[in-house]
Amino acid sequence: MTQDILFHADCMLCDIHVSSKKQLFQEMASRLIELDDFSDKNIACRDIVAAASERERLGSTGVGSGVALPHARIGDIDNVYAVFARLETPIDYDAIDERPVDLVTLLIAPTDAGGAHLRALAKVSRMLRREDMRQRLRSAPNAESLYTILTESREANAA
Repeated sequence: MTQDILFHADCMLCDIHVSSKKQLFQEMASRLIELDDFSDKNIACRDIVAAASERERLGSTGVGSGVALPHARIGDIDNVYAVFARLETPIDYDAIDERPVDLVTLLIAPTDAGGAHLRALAKVSRMLRREDMRQRLRSAPNAESLYTILTESREANAA
């Protein structure tokens, strides 16, 4: 993945069935581990799950309106990576509005990527804050459509 591209077609999960945050993180981390960029890295799925879970212990990343933005930093990677998931059935996520979550973007960044990590988080947050965007993502028929919606504008895709 290049540094200026955040979303990629191979990092879209459509209508996945999970019943907990941990299971959600496992599904999303597994998708990252499958990427070519991770083939030469010594990173296991459990490393990503542990990093995301540790961040959650600091406070929920459920930002409201059915959206969660879990994020973590991990060593041995060079870029910010994102995985988007639309859940088949919303899950309890301890979100700030106490509503269940069905739209999730997991961001994983290098340990030393302060600025890039924060820029990616801010861009995803701005995008998913929009009601029209959330509605379109919820009604998209497949992963390809999710990808198209998330990458329609260059600004939305840049990190």
